[in-house]
Amino acid sequence: MQLYNTLSAKERAALIEEAGKERLTISFYAYAHIQNTTIFRNHLFIHWDALEVLGRIYVAYEGINAQLSIPAENFEGFKTHLDSISFLKGVRLNVAIEQDNMSFLKLKVKVRNKIVADGLNDASFDVTNIGVHVNASEFNELIEDPDTVLVDMRNHYESEIGHFKNAITPDVDTFRDSLDIIEADLANHKEDKKLVMYCTGGIRCEKASAYYKHKGFKQVYQLEGGIIEYARQVENQELENKFKGKNFVFDHRRGERISKDVIASCHQCGAACDEHVNCANEACHLLFIQCEACAGKMNNCCSDDCKTVHELPFEEQKALRRGKTVSNKIFKKGRSEVLKFKK
Repeated sequence: MQLYNTLSAKERAALIEEAGKERLTISFYAYAHIQNTTIFRNHLFIHWDALEVLGRIYVAYEGINAQLSIPAENFEGFKTHLDSISFLKGVRLNVAIEQDNMSFLKLKVKVRNKIVADGLNDASFDVTNIGVHVNASEFNELIEDPDTVLVDMRNHYESEIGHFKNAITPDVDTFRDSLDIIEADLANHKEDKKLVMYCTGGIRCEKASAYYKHKGFKQVYQLEGGIIEYARQVENQELENKFKGKNFVFDHRRGERISKDVIASCHQCGAACDEHVNCANEACHLLFIQCEACAGKMNNCCSDDCKTVHELPFEEQKALRRGKTVSNKIFKKGRSEVLKFKK
């Protein structure tokens, strides 16, 4: 029985194009106690592979975090399957604002220690004692309150291309880095300020709100459904959009536009730009912001050194990579001395 993806991204892309089916990009999460994560993981893979689901799904003892795409015609069948799982019945599905049939090209269901790498000892506090969920209308009202401190719970490369006006945007590489920094910065306001948080789809705020309540913050709020659901409610209810720029997403789209504002700059020339790319040199693959002019000039690379390597014959590139360990440092997002205009 097939329990793993067997096609390359290129092969899958060809099949998607040949099928000509409209696909929906969806994300959701749920905290729950899962006793046997491997059995649950295999159960999901078997059923979702049959429904032509593609995406990145993490399963852990604490729950599930899913980002995926599915043919629109299979959506009801997918939802029926979710509803057959007790803790996923009626789960909120965040449907992308901008659709792209190629947002995911493989089905990966992985068992992890946690569904979000937060570095927290969950046994030390009540993870179910979360903050108050607020909708888009309530959120807009809250962030205009002078007693509110608005915090972006995402990483630097996410907030750089889009964030809410007047939000604190920590210059961090990971979610776990932001938790202690924010607590230290707001240590004198645990009693008198409203701590309002937001993230992409809500999952990071779910854990962070419980953590900050444990740390003594008295008034903790979180944007329900994150930026994705906020944008949908703003459009459907004709509310004022207080988000500026693009929302970074973790699929091949890399971002979806929430407002017309371009608040970031090309990391190579400084021109207004908010398009994330990965360096074309496979030994680098650095995520950074690059405008069309620089992409043409640099052959889609982040530096002259990478451009030189990328222009070598494929076999020579492989030889240069041979024996070298691919580490998190190589794939660091948006951090490099070669990026002259990185904030």
